Amino acid sequence: MTTSVSFKWKYWILGLLFLGWSVGNMDRFAINYAVLGITEDMGLSASSTGIILSSFFAGYALMQIPGGYLADRFGYRRVIITSIVMWSLFTIATGLAWSLTSLILIRFLFGLSEGSFFPSASKAITGWFPTNERSRAMSIMLTSGSVMGVVTPIVTTQAMAANGWRPVFYWIGAIGLLFAVLFLFFLKEKEKADKKKPSETANLPAGTAQSAPLASVLKSPLVWKLFVGYFSIYVVSWGLNSWMPTYMRDVRGLDLASIGYLSAIPAFVGIFAMLISGVVLDKLPRGRDLQAAAGSAVVVAILLYLMQAAGSAAMFVGIQCLVMVFQSFVVILIASSALKHLPESNAASANGFINTGAQIAGFLAPTMIGFMIDASGGSYMSAFILMMVFACVSAASLLLISRRSKLGNFTMKEGILHE
Repeated sequence: MTTSVSFKWKYWILGLLFLGWSVGNMDRFAINYAVLGITEDMGLSASSTGIILSSFFAGYALMQIPGGYLADRFGYRRVIITSIVMWSLFTIATGLAWSLTSLILIRFLFGLSEGSFFPSASKAITGWFPTNERSRAMSIMLTSGSVMGVVTPIVTTQAMAANGWRPVFYWIGAIGLLFAVLFLFFLKEKEKADKKKPSETANLPAGTAQSAPLASVLKSPLVWKLFVGYFSIYVVSWGLNSWMPTYMRDVRGLDLASIGYLSAIPAFVGIFAMLISGVVLDKLPRGRDLQAAAGSAVVVAILLYLMQAAGSAAMFVGIQCLVMVFQSFVVILIASSALKHLPESNAASANGFINTGAQIAGFLAPTMIGFMIDASGGSYMSAFILMMVFACVSAASLLLISRRSKLGNFTMKEGILHE
């Protein structure tokens, strides 16, 4: 009976995490399209636009480790609900921004508010799902980003064309507050819904300690290599997400409505790529999954070169769809590795730290690309070269893990994870 209740609750919790991360992704993606109107209203340069797009990630990155610690210390339920309420309020505030400075500050605070959701959700997945199901569970939650990648450009570009960019943030913020109420009534902690049995820890790697301080986790070579890999692949991800709408307008000459529909196509492909990646990774032996992900990162670099050389907008979008497929494999591998190889008591802190790499990339990539575009007189070639280099760095970091781990055996000695 207890097993049946646990089975039902874990998918209910996963559904809530999916919905919560959906509205969070809509909040953060909307600025990539709103910035087209913001730059016109405020007369901003590419460099200033890049700073706006990056300001969210500065706050988001700073909150990853504290957010994970808070979830480990006080439970993920409180942290997630507080996060949704706060980010929804700052989403509404985005629509009230009156200057470049105010917009940068609001987006920074928005990122700070949203930063604790991912590590807290990671802890929820670790608590509710056994080791051999965590890649799939993580892929389902992260698929919300691809779903919102389809919905957000279509909905927001149409709404902005009809009403301007400000009202869109009021509406999205209100939806977030409604979701916070839903979470208040229905989100449960694992311990409260189903007492953990000693046997549930049997899937942890042999020799794994049940608790280790964050300082010890940060001494792990595995964690640092995952950090570098996640940072590097997200330079590609956030570079494309933040600048492709502007690129398609400036270089490909598309209007706002066309940009919205074309941007949705790679994201739609990404939905299936994320889900398939999770299933495949749970079936691959440890070590083989790292090699496959490293190879995928190299393919991403090659495809980025082909993207910038594409002769038409249709070919450009088609190649971007392939980038999404191979990029998804790398993202899911790294996002779920800590959940499989670290004890549950430290899962949120470890994944919060690893995810900090992705958010530092989100802070640096849009700003770097903006300055590079200005410095090159409006050319995007340097931006694609930057993303190609970091895709290769991600591949190298994963190959280093694969070579050291051989068959993928990881153990904890003296509280530090070793390969």
